Amino acid sequence: MKRPEASEYHPDYQDYFDLVPDGDYLQTLDRNTIDTVNFFETMPRNKHDYRYAERKWSVKEVLMHIIDTERVFAYRALAAARGDETPVYRMDEELYSRNVDVSQRTLSDLISEFKVVRTATEYLFQNVTEDQSKRRCNVVSHPMSTRAIGYFVIGHVQHHIDVVKDRYFRQL
Repeated sequence: MKRPEASEYHPDYQDYFDLVPDGDYLQTLDRNTIDTVNFFETMPRNKHDYRYAERKWSVKEVLMHIIDTERVFAYRALAAARGDETPVYRMDEELYSRNVDVSQRTLSDLISEFKVVRTATEYLFQNVTEDQSKRRCNVVSHPMSTRAIGYFVIGHVQHHIDVVKDRYFRQL
């Protein structure tokens, strides 16, 4: 699957796309999966519920946000690939965060959930044809191609790993 052109996604997403290295998409997705799992698996236990500031997400909540976002964007990629033009609206990440409680879940459990969700994403993109990759999901704010969604998924995860490294562990 080829890298998307800038016209295939909202300009506000450019920073996410800049985080995705050049190369074979499926290999890059696989590498991102491995790196993400390794990053969270090596997180010190006493930092799982850590927040770098009041009203900021804990490390577990960041991972839950990654999982939720991947589910939403995988649906969008499926809709685009299948030619479904039903309008979809912006994901309100704060709404999702307010309506999930990870306080009683372990980071290990969340990592397992990420792996399952990512496996489904991998299967979806393994079977997207080049023609399907160019089709667009009818995101109301800005239509987004299947391949743009695929690249966004990688960049979004990398963005949050970078945020955790910078804001959650820089101050420790």
